[in-house]
Amino acid sequence: METKQSKPNSPRTGLWLLIVAAVALETIACIQYFYSRSVIRDQAVYRAKAELRAAELEINVATAEMEAAAKMLAMMAEHNLDKPQAIYGCTQTLLETLPNVESAGVAFIADYYPDQGRWYEICSSRVPDIYTRQIGSASHDYLQAEWFNNGLQIDSAWWSEPYMDEVGAQKMVVSCSYPIKDKQGKVVAVACIDFSLYRLSKVSQYLQVYKGSYYSIASPSGNDIVGRPDTIPGRKYLILDEMIDATGWHLTVIIPEDILFADLNRIGLIVTIMMLMSLALLVYIMYRSAKNIRSLVELHTRQQRMEGELEIAQTIQNAMLPKVFPPFADRPDLNIYGMVQPAKEIGGDLYDFYVRHDKLFFCVGDVSGKGVPASLVMATIRSLFRSTTAHSEFPDRIATQINNTIAEQNDQNMFVTLFVGVLNLETGELLYCNAGHNAPLLLDSPKFSVRDIEVLPNLPIGVLPGFEYKAQSLQLKRGETIFLYTDGLTEAENKEHAQYGEQQMKDTLGTTAGLRPQEIVEAMKASVEQFVDGAPQSDDLTMLAIRYQLSAIVMRNDIQQIPTLAEWVEELKVPDELNMPINLALEEIVSNVMLYAYPGRNDGKVFVEYTEDDSADGKRMIFTVSDTGVPFDPTKKDEVDTTLSAEERPIGGLGIHLVRQLMDEVYYERQGDKNILTLVKKL
Repeated sequence: METKQSKPNSPRTGLWLLIVAAVALETIACIQYFYSRSVIRDQAVYRAKAELRAAELEINVATAEMEAAAKMLAMMAEHNLDKPQAIYGCTQTLLETLPNVESAGVAFIADYYPDQGRWYEICSSRVPDIYTRQIGSASHDYLQAEWFNNGLQIDSAWWSEPYMDEVGAQKMVVSCSYPIKDKQGKVVAVACIDFSLYRLSKVSQYLQVYKGSYYSIASPSGNDIVGRPDTIPGRKYLILDEMIDATGWHLTVIIPEDILFADLNRIGLIVTIMMLMSLALLVYIMYRSAKNIRSLVELHTRQQRMEGELEIAQTIQNAMLPKVFPPFADRPDLNIYGMVQPAKEIGGDLYDFYVRHDKLFFCVGDVSGKGVPASLVMATIRSLFRSTTAHSEFPDRIATQINNTIAEQNDQNMFVTLFVGVLNLETGELLYCNAGHNAPLLLDSPKFSVRDIEVLPNLPIGVLPGFEYKAQSLQLKRGETIFLYTDGLTEAENKEHAQYGEQQMKDTLGTTAGLRPQEIVEAMKASVEQFVDGAPQSDDLTMLAIRYQLSAIVMRNDIQQIPTLAEWVEELKVPDELNMPINLALEEIVSNVMLYAYPGRNDGKVFVEYTEDDSADGKRMIFTVSDTGVPFDPTKKDEVDTTLSAEERPIGGLGIHLVRQLMDEVYYERQGDKNILTLVKKL
């Protein structure tokens, strides 16, 4: 009987088993490798962050000590401003007290002490012993130094870039400056503390995380303070950074990955050599897949971070724009409304306004380009507008100063079209300067007319440094509205790429001339949205409407202002037969307020507002006179007995008696700190 022999296993089966086993082993090895790599990286990051925090703490302690020393020296110098020789002792005492200070000095503005000459800088330094002397001179012109000029302008401690101090400390230092003020609050000198870069080198014990790793301390502009973070092209690094809040310095630890993963790489090399060559392609594919996934994750993380940063930037930008409308509760003669609608998350359009000394300062601008760069320029323009208008009331000078500042730092060749206006709220005179911006429009409510405001062809801001801008003037009438806009309005495109255009803008504005500023802007926005019909917005859109109110007048506490009251009543176009009685009544009440509401003061104001309403008795004209003077109710005066002779009648009361005879209703109320007297005349 034959026995059936079993068939030997196929070599292919064994090969598959080997392949499966090899793949399994390779999979396990890869998992172990990447897990170990992640653990090593996490440990390195944890260790490096701990060392960075320790170094940050060490530097914070040192910089805080220097800032306190600078402030102390400033206080000592302020106490001895009238005794310049005593300041020698101040700097020397400070140097003797604080061993970490290389040198301490007090530098005065030019010719502060006329008998000491143009330059007067007292400096104590360790060279090598403490040595105090006056070092200011033509050869050591500290008036041009960065630490001095920034110390004058910034009302707090300021840290300089690292530099070689040839005269004072005679070594590489960073300086901490602090302003010194006289009794009137004017900055007249700068206290300066020099801190040697050598003294910062002791933090290297924290930053040398691994043998062969790099470390550095750099200034905000990237200048090395300690260490040299040199890298080799093609070499991979683990880089961790920390910023010192007080000084803006950056602490950086740079660890080459070949040093970080040296031991792991050696083991991986041995394992790789032992693997079958046939698995090389599979390992490569797995490695590339893992790397691609990691890249996608990092890309998604960066995208999320960028979106978050753009959202924060949008919030900050919106916070810079006026948002409370109407903006001035105490200015019934003024009504303003504005809006900015960026094409992207953040934009480059801006508007701003505020009132100072009975003058409205305002501007509208459009930065070339869009996005983050434009938003940064926008923020700069807004800050420059606020700072320059705080010291100047002339639009041409304001535009010139803004242009010179922007042009000096315009490495990206960006420019800004800008309209700057200053409206005198007492006289209605508008001074303005147009720097290449769209000409504003003037809306006359009574006539329902729209016309361009004539503008000179000045260059946009940032194009040419030193350009002299020219101002223009316009007499604004009460009831007129200035409409300002950016080209995002006229150049708005629909789906067929047709533009909204200036004519359609003027036609729409012609229908809004009698509306309030907010209603005008909202009507224009609705018109543009209807025109584009859902097409994507191609440019930032900004609109600002300013109305010089007809229904109110604000007068200074000055009897010479009385004639302007009659002019205002004339503009109201009241019936001819009521013009004189209304004028007499208002002049009596307003002059009484000016004479008695603000005793011993000349800074008060008188507000007169006009409204109309319909009552059961017919149409009524209502005049409200208010002030913030001493509480006084003129209606409490007893009625005057006109049957008595002039000798028999008591003094006073004739004024309110006259007003009662001329008007139909007169009543008083006190609201908060305001006296409010209401006069009603029935038509």
